Amino acid sequence: MPESRVVLYSRAGCHLCDEARAVVVAECDRAQVPWREVDVDADPQLQARYGEYVPVVEVDGTVQGFWQLDPVRVRTALAAPRPPHSAES
Repeated sequence: MPESRVVLYSRAGCHLCDEARAVVVAECDRAQVPWREVDVDADPQLQARYGEYVPVVEVDGTVQGFWQLDPVRVRTALAAPRPPHSAES
């Protein structure tokens, strides 16, 4: 299974997370790249890091946005060459 280029950090009951998920699904489907979702409340370190900012979206390890997600920013990040540290082996 390919490494997920996109990570959506979210939590249950978060309406902004639902909106961000829709953007992630649309843009990842368009670019044909894998993504995954992580519940920040399941990990105390993630909760401390992102708790006030969810939803947070990373592409290739770089935060692309939080709270309100800009689809164009995600699309642009997905179209850019992958950084060497995130290339699949």
